[in-house]
Amino acid sequence: MKPVVMSLGGSIVAPGKIDYKFVKEFKKVISKINRKFVIIVGGGQTARTYIEPLAKEKASYREQSLIGIRVTRLNAWFLTNFFGKIASQKIPKDMKEVKSLLRKNKVVFAGGLRYVPDNTSDGTAASLASYFKTDLVNMTNVKGLYDKNPKKYKDAKFIPSISLNEFYKMANKIKYKPGQHFVLDQHASDIIKKNKVKTVILGQSLKNFENYLKNKKFIGTIIK
Repeated sequence: MKPVVMSLGGSIVAPGKIDYKFVKEFKKVISKINRKFVIIVGGGQTARTYIEPLAKEKASYREQSLIGIRVTRLNAWFLTNFFGKIASQKIPKDMKEVKSLLRKNKVVFAGGLRYVPDNTSDGTAASLASYFKTDLVNMTNVKGLYDKNPKKYKDAKFIPSISLNEFYKMANKIKYKPGQHFVLDQHASDIIKKNKVKTVILGQSLKNFENYLKNKKFIGTIIK
């Protein structure tokens, strides 16, 4: 059976501080599902806390991105230690290492694998989903894709399904910047379009996530 490849938003894991309740329940769900998981963790607000002052000082995009990568790896290390024995006790730095670690472990956590221009942890997860020839699951802090930011606009409309081409157009209307906050980044949209990777965007409800894993009815956006 193919692994579940996930992009887990850093803003869910640590929305200012570690969300202990969420992480504990997330571990319970992962533990009881008879699948293997590759989970790429974002940098979230922690990454933005470091990136924003660097941007004000005109640091290069590369320097800003490298800080973000290090924060994603910090979040991955935290989850690795929190999950204990069911997780690989090593953070991989390339896709071959992810595959190797997954042979012996139920869960492999990772952050950014390497610096790629205009990329975030979403792009890394999309690349891994393509590599494993499986679907991509993106868990974020809204229940799916909207026509505009639902955090700012009360009249934002939920989009339950969208084609790969249309999503690509939508994502690329936004200019990339390190630490950006969008449901799935531009580089990821390019990868899933090019490689025809079915992608599911879910909110942070763990019951909803479990329903998806069990092929039950769930709330989210399907991109295919």
